[in-house]
Amino acid sequence: MKSKYLVHGAVIAAVYAALTLLLMPISYGVMQIRVAEALTILPALTPAAIPGLFAGCLLANTLGPYGIFDIVLGSAATLAAALVSYKLRSKPLLVPLPPVLANGLVIGPMLYYVYSVPLPLWACILWVAAGEAAACYGIGLPLLRYLSKRKSVFR
Repeated sequence: MKSKYLVHGAVIAAVYAALTLLLMPISYGVMQIRVAEALTILPALTPAAIPGLFAGCLLANTLGPYGIFDIVLGSAATLAAALVSYKLRSKPLLVPLPPVLANGLVIGPMLYYVYSVPLPLWACILWVAAGEAAACYGIGLPLLRYLSKRKSVFR
């Protein structure tokens, strides 16, 4: 592997984890807006973002309040979403969609079944997906447009 690839992945992991932990009050829970999820557009620009996002999420979830289920399920959802976002890289409007769907469909039920959040299952799914959409489309899509004009940064 190229050292530049490793450095890009490591920087993405560090920024993801730092943003999540810095904004901890809004990064975890049913009504979460994990601002770091805006970075899930990065697989459209570099494949180094795939392991970077996974590692950053894994670290943030390891240090977060939800324990082993969030470490495993949340990190797996981010990895799956990053892989699909990479495959959608030629369709910029769809790049932010996989994290919205993956987290809504994985984290929503996890919060409901494992942590007994006192909301209906559908509400848990929708709340998580809505917060994810705010981060991925509200911040991530403009970030993708901006960085797409500066692709040389990722070479």
